[in-house]
Amino acid sequence: MTRMSITNMPKTTTVDDAPLISRTLARAFDDDPMMRWFFPDDASREATLGRYFATTFTRQYVHHGVCERTESAAAFWVAPEAQAKAVPDADAIGELQNILGDRAPLFRDAVETAAEHTPREPHWYLAMIGADPAAQGQGHGAALLRSGLAKADAAGLPACLESSKPSNLPFYEHFGFTVRQEVRLPGGGPVLWGMWREPSHPADA
Repeated sequence: MTRMSITNMPKTTTVDDAPLISRTLARAFDDDPMMRWFFPDDASREATLGRYFATTFTRQYVHHGVCERTESAAAFWVAPEAQAKAVPDADAIGELQNILGDRAPLFRDAVETAAEHTPREPHWYLAMIGADPAAQGQGHGAALLRSGLAKADAAGLPACLESSKPSNLPFYEHFGFTVRQEVRLPGGGPVLWGMWREPSHPADA
């Protein structure tokens, strides 16, 4: 009989976790089609992604989201009542523009396009989840996904996410998500798959 390692146990994050979280997510998203589109330079991608995730975490999600981590993964969820607040303010937008450089207009257009397809029903939104590739397959991402879905289920609410990596779709489908729509990002960007999961009730377990 196997036991879950203590390193897999989700922990609530604080702003002090920013260095660990930004490193973890930078490694997790190095091969993600959307992040490769935003940050095409192979040599600088990991460092630039680290800055990007540090900014979004410290300026948005740690304040208005439900952020959890393990030793090798992180996830940012946003409850329905916080979704209007969990957006970059003017200073954060300036920081992101500096990080993105000449890719900033593509990023803006992608965000606006994705927003047009955001479900209108109240839901828990999985803004970000990723595990360090060195620890993938060890249950870190699954532990964080279960933790967030348990909160959505406790509220009796559905959950949604977007994925730009087709190989991740079966992972999410295993947890009850289904593809609701496919959106091609403007400017020659990748496809985003919008996924939806109805709340699970005790009778469904």
